Amino acid sequence: MTVGTRSVLFGVHNIFIHPLAVGIAWWKLYGRPLDPRLWIAFLVHDIGYLGKSSMEGPIGETHVELGARVMQALFGLSWGEFCRRHSRYYARARGLPISPLCVADKLAFVLTPDWLYLPLARASGELTEYMRHAKERQAGNHHFTPEEAAHLSSADAKVWLQGLKSYTLRWVMEHRMGFEDRWTTAEAHHVIGAVKNDEQSSPVPAGASRGPRPGGDTSLHKQ
Repeated sequence: MTVGTRSVLFGVHNIFIHPLAVGIAWWKLYGRPLDPRLWIAFLVHDIGYLGKSSMEGPIGETHVELGARVMQALFGLSWGEFCRRHSRYYARARGLPISPLCVADKLAFVLTPDWLYLPLARASGELTEYMRHAKERQAGNHHFTPEEAAHLSSADAKVWLQGLKSYTLRWVMEHRMGFEDRWTTAEAHHVIGAVKNDEQSSPVPAGASRGPRPGGDTSLHKQ
């Protein structure tokens, strides 16, 4: 069984837990997710990890394609793009804007309790790869604070997770309104089959409002 399959079945992308976390994150960011198509997107957006031999890099980053094909077949191109662009690195490598699903997905990671995230990541075998790649990605990236960079270099998984969650929450707060992602660094050749795409159509389908909740959710910065 590959690490990607383990992740979907009983790891970080557990199909029974992660979609619920994304739904809660969406509610905090954009209001109640009443459109049933949103919940289908929450459910299928990471199923492309099935069969993947790695979670990151050229192989792992193409996981968005399967869920996107499902959403496009069911609900049309805009919903396919909504799902496809939930990966920062996938979108950045192709010169595409991220979708609101990307922001909710990242907040879902922040909201997942450490006592749950770490056992899942260890059980599936994902943790070592995540720690290695997070350390590599922060090198030379000035958006990480010195404290976050130090945490990400730690061999202690709890300390590492604290640093990554701190950075991710700041990324969410910066991009929740749909601003262009200038924090993420990715080159097209890092992704299998990457092609620079000049199509900049909005990845927000009808029914998937990305506006913040009335008055905003002031609890986010306290997480």
